Amino acid sequence: MKKIYLDHNATTPVHPDVLKEMLPYFSEEYGNASSLHSFGRKAREAVEDARVKVARLIGPVEPVDIVFTGSGTESDNFAIKGAAHALKNKGRHIITSKIEHYAVLNTCEFLAKEGYEVTYIPVDEYGLIDIDALKKSIRHDTILISIMFANNEVGTIESVGDIAAIAHEKGVLFHTDAVQALGKLPIDAEETGIDLLSVSAHKIYGPKGVGALYVSKKAKITPLIHGGHHERNRRAGTENAAGIAGFGKACQLISEDMEKSNKRIGVLRDRLWDGMSRNIKDVKLNGHPSKRLANTLNVSFGRVEGESVLFNLDLRGIAASSGSACTSGSVGPSHVLSAMGMDAKTAQAAVRFSLGSGNTEAEIDRVIKELPPIIKKLRAI
Repeated sequence: MKKIYLDHNATTPVHPDVLKEMLPYFSEEYGNASSLHSFGRKAREAVEDARVKVARLIGPVEPVDIVFTGSGTESDNFAIKGAAHALKNKGRHIITSKIEHYAVLNTCEFLAKEGYEVTYIPVDEYGLIDIDALKKSIRHDTILISIMFANNEVGTIESVGDIAAIAHEKGVLFHTDAVQALGKLPIDAEETGIDLLSVSAHKIYGPKGVGALYVSKKAKITPLIHGGHHERNRRAGTENAAGIAGFGKACQLISEDMEKSNKRIGVLRDRLWDGMSRNIKDVKLNGHPSKRLANTLNVSFGRVEGESVLFNLDLRGIAASSGSACTSGSVGPSHVLSAMGMDAKTAQAAVRFSLGSGNTEAEIDRVIKELPPIIKKLRAI
């Protein structure tokens, strides 16, 4: 039985060309990128080449404004804690939303224990930020607004350009977690007015353990990790040359095929939804019907638990999820769906299918065939 992977929002397989790009830096080109000899210079060339490729994908912005990190989570922590500590004499008020990734929510919770005040903006039934509430929440001591570019669970795309404009009108920095948007949406951080932007390699067919933070020239930020003078004194620690080289290659590859690939994936996603809605009664689409990522389909099957659906799909070789992989094992419904006003039963019935470049029509048709008897059996129980 051939397995089907529909959990690309959790992670993606490393592209063969990305792996090929990385391999030399594990073996013959093993130098420290900070060393002055030829071994080090080779590693440095790989790091700086990747910096250019990442900068192109989110802009173009200046490569010097890209800081490599160990993950998207670290990038979020760096942006929020770094800005908060750098601007604490100006104010201690931060604004975010109720549907952010826990890398943002738990960082804000940490800062609240340090004496910062956090306002959580509500969203509507589709997961869109309440813009009026955002405007009313800005105060004289507000220093940072952090709103994600696209939601990892339901795929809803926020109006980050409008939010950035609102922030700048009041002299407030704007950060966005663009981990799920990278490679799925065109991003121009400078034109959009984004001051701080977090991304991760493993969501775009790159390696795990590598992320980046874009820091605009006007953003004041304090380092999160202290030590040597790496990353222009912004992030200490020997650079992961192999992983960074892979990140750069992944950015290059996805930029070359993004529009065509996303269009094809969007057709497959709609095929999956059409097949579900025709063959299964009482199934609800979660998230915005049009303002969402082309690869993301979050649905609730009435009168069943989402985890039971996942277990049964897995027995048939089909991988999906109930939401963010980072919340796996947590008790209770998704905080994203709850914030969207969904009752607990419907939220716990949710399943997320997130498609990728390797998925085919045949795979989607097999999922459509396998799902109805699974739902029927679970409802009977």
